[in-house]
Amino acid sequence: MTATLFLQSDIENPYSNYKTMLQNNPVYWDETNKIWAIYSYEDCVSILKNPKAEIPAVNPNNEQKLNKHALNILTNLTRLSNGIQHEISKEIAILLFSKMKSVDINSIISQLIKDNLTENKIDWVNSVCKKLPVLVVLKSFGFDEKDCEFIANQIGSLVKIMLPQKTEEQVKSINKISEQIFSIVEKKLFQLNFYESLTSNFSETNSLSLDEIKTICVSNLIGLFIQSFDAGRGILSNSLLQILNKKTFSSRTEIEKSVIETLRFDPPIHNTRRIATEDISIGESLIRKNDSILVVLASANRDPKKFENESKFDIERITNAENLTFGIGGHMCLAKHFSIHLATEALWFLFNKFKTIAILENNIQHEPMINARLPKIIWISLQ
Repeated sequence: MTATLFLQSDIENPYSNYKTMLQNNPVYWDETNKIWAIYSYEDCVSILKNPKAEIPAVNPNNEQKLNKHALNILTNLTRLSNGIQHEISKEIAILLFSKMKSVDINSIISQLIKDNLTENKIDWVNSVCKKLPVLVVLKSFGFDEKDCEFIANQIGSLVKIMLPQKTEEQVKSINKISEQIFSIVEKKLFQLNFYESLTSNFSETNSLSLDEIKTICVSNLIGLFIQSFDAGRGILSNSLLQILNKKTFSSRTEIEKSVIETLRFDPPIHNTRRIATEDISIGESLIRKNDSILVVLASANRDPKKFENESKFDIERITNAENLTFGIGGHMCLAKHFSIHLATEALWFLFNKFKTIAILENNIQHEPMINARLPKIIWISLQ
């Protein structure tokens, strides 16, 4: 049996594994890792929409000794919350999105390319993809240049807060950076009078204190930085590879369709986890209370029962937007449309600006992660 859990850096083509499992074991109990793996589109949707399948809770014992700022960020993120906590955090996150102002993406990417282009070559991942999404978010909230530079440079270390197991050195770095970024974001939201407008919305409907509301606000804006770093760079990286391979860059509309199809065909996020709070029946399988569940989104995105000619990159397939990369139901990622828009604008600028774009990498290496398939480096030439 092919491994259920593996590092994306260790496998050249995970989709052959997903295809085998989808055909033979679409709902599979992995005895070694004590986890259910769900591969089909229908069953993944069923789990994602099931209120009995919750986001695994953050470790309450804090054995790794995160400080209060890191814990606040981790425990108040919308994507990690369940029940009423999720609803409150989600409403706050929606309000945060409503405060974002339009920014000139072209000027940001243009400056990044200018700063990092050497002899017409640039590392697309580290020079652009790791910086552009978080800079767009920061500038859309009006953070000053000093804070933008600091957070953009430190976010790569802070995202390790999402790792289930962290080294002592990573925890030390996370604690230091989280305190600094928390303070910067808290001050900025105060300047925007965000707390004042939000408190009036919540004071009559729940028992949250002002400090609790502030903490949820700050945590979820930082969560947007974190999410933009990994998912954002993955969309930009994977979309560029597919567009260059298939030559689908003749218009902005074609690029947007290519981004959406990339999210189905080669998504940055391959799986997410849930835990059963009660028994759940999936077909002939019974997932017991407290069982762990791996929802293999990348497999569901290539389920032939949902997507015709699933192994073909086809930007005109009418069901492409129904991919599960951003989830579905109550926990669907709020940044879906923002991410698609950002990638479309950035790539359209790139193909308008340069006549010839070529990949200089023969073999793209990926980060050693289980849940995400993210290229480490993509060297390209720009002429």
